[in-house]
Amino acid sequence: MERNIKSLTSYSIAATDGTIGEVDEFYFDDQSYKTRYLIVKTGSWLSGRSVLISPDAVSKQPWKNSIFPVNITKEQVKNSPDIDTDKPVSRQQEIDLYGHYQWQNYWGSGLYAGSSMGLGMGIGMPLPVVDEKVLTEADKKDKHSDDDIHLRSTATITGYHIHATDGEIGHVNDFIIDDQTWQLTFVVVDTANWFGGKKVLIPIANIERIEWASDLLYLAIDKAAVDHSPLFDEEAYLHV
Repeated sequence: MERNIKSLTSYSIAATDGTIGEVDEFYFDDQSYKTRYLIVKTGSWLSGRSVLISPDAVSKQPWKNSIFPVNITKEQVKNSPDIDTDKPVSRQQEIDLYGHYQWQNYWGSGLYAGSSMGLGMGIGMPLPVVDEKVLTEADKKDKHSDDDIHLRSTATITGYHIHATDGEIGHVNDFIIDDQTWQLTFVVVDTANWFGGKKVLIPIANIERIEWASDLLYLAIDKAAVDHSPLFDEEAYLHV
């Protein structure tokens, strides 16, 4: 089943022994476009600390009543490595986190090569690429050498201006995610002053590159293709 990211924010995280907090945003890998973490605000019980939860901890059962059931305890969360989610996450911090929860790591699985991109996409479709030169130049002042430069926030990219092959066409409004694989499948494009301001669905595979330094997302298709893309019907992605 597919859902839009905005509909999943503020979901409660239910541990085996109580509520941990609410989902604030999602971290995804900008090469495979796979969701890597839910960023959860814990609220008063843990002094408002934000923590990272792997999608692997979330139950595969249908999500009901805006709740993500997870197979961890509040005590585990309380004693988890303290990671400042407002700063870049280092690979060493991820190693510590995965070791604490005994999760199976993802960085040795080859997903950075885009092996999971085939989910929900046509065979032979081009993979999105990241402008590594721009990314590195933009980040080198703020990141350490072991920071995971491919870990990106859905909240941060929302609002980025979008360029088709023949000019600007709107901005990022939302993302569609497969709730079984945690794969981002579509970017929701708000065409703003183009085409009457409608919102359309563009497959992730049509992203040519992202320039993080200038807040720009480039598509590998032209404006006409965007205009003829399926409309985004938000109601169709709301599953209570």
